[in-house]
Amino acid sequence: MTALDTHTDAPLRTTAPAPTRATSTLLDVALVFGRELRPVVRDPFSVVFGLIQPLFFLGLFTPLLVASSGQSAAATLQWFVPGVIVMLALFGTSTTGANLQFEMQTGSHERTLVSPLSRSSLMIGRALKEIVPAIVQAVVIVAVAIPFGFRPDPAGLVVGLVILAGFCVGLGALSYALALAVKENQWAFWGVQQTLLFPLMLLAGILLPLTGAPGWLEVASRLNPLTYVVDAERALLDGTFGADATQGAVAAVLMAAVGLFVGSRAMRASA
Repeated sequence: MTALDTHTDAPLRTTAPAPTRATSTLLDVALVFGRELRPVVRDPFSVVFGLIQPLFFLGLFTPLLVASSGQSAAATLQWFVPGVIVMLALFGTSTTGANLQFEMQTGSHERTLVSPLSRSSLMIGRALKEIVPAIVQAVVIVAVAIPFGFRPDPAGLVVGLVILAGFCVGLGALSYALALAVKENQWAFWGVQQTLLFPLMLLAGILLPLTGAPGWLEVASRLNPLTYVVDAERALLDGTFGADATQGAVAAVLMAAVGLFVGSRAMRASA
């Protein structure tokens, strides 16, 4: 027997309410995140391969830094490992636009665009996927360095990885935006990526300290958002929660906000 409304004698609606816009967007983001992460889980070779270059830097630069600074290997690793972790994330997330270029070449990207998923969720889900490989690789680097004297603060490591994850989201989104801008011109993507990557890395003091650098280099370093993330990682992994950590968190949040804004606009404008 059908339930009736006491005032109008109309059948009561028993269907569930439609999801709100915010809920729908979150569901779309989760769907895209799972889709993007699935190939990495099935074939983690790319995550393992991405560790080779940072491990070489760790093995070759550490003895040089020990010799030049006169400090112990443990003290040198305490300064150098956080920079290597940031460099690892920088290499991984700045190249993710190449995956989107491959999808554009195969037609997969166009099929995704005609799906009912929102364009912003396509970008946010893709960018969030970059967090997982970066965190896994960072944990491996820390584990490799511990037997050689590196002593990370556990709480600082967790907070540092959260800050790094935020930065990775923004950088990954900018990489996707670059891929959408240059379309299938791979030479243009790699040219811009390489031109920007190494100055950012060097000005952040990842490989060499900038102490005593010329004034213009110090100014350029202060204008580099990556500098604040590197300083925060070094402070946090050393167990110091202070101004450096706060500035690094602010830089990561700003990078994430700018990257997602630019990336989402580029995704909505893509054909």
